[in-house]
Amino acid sequence: MTTMLEKDEAHSLIDRMPADATWDDLMREIYVRETIWRGLADSIAGRTKDVKEVRAKYGLPE
Repeated sequence: MTTMLEKDEAHSLIDRMPADATWDDLMREIYVRETIWRGLADSIAGRTKDVKEVRAKYGLPE
């Protein structure tokens, strides 16, 4: 799922970063932001699984 780049959001993200931020820092912030938004979209669309179901699938204790 690709989202449209909103320049105002990009500028705001950069403006909130410290003056000594690196390109890696910026890429990490973009990755985290997109991951959160995708997770929220999945949740709203009902594309989630119960923790118990996932733990059972992988043989993990509850």
